[in-house]
Amino acid sequence: MKTIDKIPTSKIQRASKLVSTGLKVGVNYAKYYGEKLVSPEVEAKEKLNQANASDIYDGLKQLKGSALKVAQMLSMEKNILPRAYVDKFSLAQFSVPPLSPPLVMKTFKKYFNKSPLEVFDAFTMESVNAASIGQVHKASKAGKELAVKIQYPGVADSISSDLALVKPIAKKMFNVKGEGSDDYFLEVEHKLIEETNYDLELAQSVEISQACAVIDGLRFPRYYPELSSDRILTMDWMTGVHLSEYVANGISEASSQKLGQSLWDFYMYQMHVLRKIHADPHPGNFMVAPDGALIVIDFGCMKSIPEDFYGPYFELAAKKNIQDPVFFEQKLYELEILRLDDGPKDKAFFTDLFYEMLLLFTEPFHSDQFDFSDEVFFAKIAALGQKYAQSTELRKMNGNRGSKHFIYINRTFFGLYNLMFDLKAKNVVINNYRSLEERPNLALVS
Repeated sequence: MKTIDKIPTSKIQRASKLVSTGLKVGVNYAKYYGEKLVSPEVEAKEKLNQANASDIYDGLKQLKGSALKVAQMLSMEKNILPRAYVDKFSLAQFSVPPLSPPLVMKTFKKYFNKSPLEVFDAFTMESVNAASIGQVHKASKAGKELAVKIQYPGVADSISSDLALVKPIAKKMFNVKGEGSDDYFLEVEHKLIEETNYDLELAQSVEISQACAVIDGLRFPRYYPELSSDRILTMDWMTGVHLSEYVANGISEASSQKLGQSLWDFYMYQMHVLRKIHADPHPGNFMVAPDGALIVIDFGCMKSIPEDFYGPYFELAAKKNIQDPVFFEQKLYELEILRLDDGPKDKAFFTDLFYEMLLLFTEPFHSDQFDFSDEVFFAKIAALGQKYAQSTELRKMNGNRGSKHFIYINRTFFGLYNLMFDLKAKNVVINNYRSLEERPNLALVS
């Protein structure tokens, strides 16, 4: 794969790159309007989506950082984005052009004040894995194989300016307006800033891996503070294959069941017991070990769940509560989905929308076990997503509604559901996390 010798770091450089990408998209639309005069509309639109997805991704992968991270987040929206965008943006999860060896050396010295070989016994200058915020190198010290994650230069400093560039576009796209509309963007900005703080990630990694040691079938790397900094993170080298690759090669029903239950327990235990979740559930953050254990990596994006959100959010996971009109309306106000300034039309529209959405989306919580290989269930979710993505009435409504906590909690559930469907996990015990609360945690005792 071609390497990168330089990343645009100044606001002007990054803005210029986004503008040039926008111009390419404009050319693609001009081609599209001409193409659909001589070709079927569907064929012309598919060519447009493929061209735009390719040009946008090519521009973002040069910028890296928050711009590429947003593409990664969007790649999880399989039911809303056209397939061409999902396929292209999903590359941001663990397959983007890495820094060149000279730039790796320069960046490592800047962050650690030493060269890699002054810190480690051996260090591969070529990246083994490159994603949106950093890339991973293999190293060794005292006979132990290690993974060293190095953050791209300038990423942390460009987050606010990058988001400021896309905020006006996003507000127009989602019709977000009025008091409090900036809360959503600040939530994303704060999380992206946290993801660039490797000291914080190290602390979170140790905290969650120790707390979740009670869950069967999970494995976590050990982290090394003395070999890490605020921009470099060193951990055990974990042998295994990424979850998406493992699934693509075909897996047995027994393996599917084991991995699915472990993954589901991991999230439900965090959600209900720890009230803090790994909020980046894409295939690049999970591996399968040779013995079939599920390896969890990358705790940069963690979301704490406040009690005033947790309560009403999960109260609406119960079918009887969704079907109680008075209770349902009360919780919609508590979750800031309904607003006090809503007129009768807006109130009725969003009440019906969330009734339909929650009744379907919470279906796994309506029984003791759930079959995540059920294609009918996921087809309904896809159809509902398309329905509201294409709704002209929704576009006219004020999109400034819903607690800011929805952004990462819903992202977590959408990502988790997609992973469970990829695994085709059947008969998953929904509340198995309750049996884990009584287990002694040997990781904490030791």
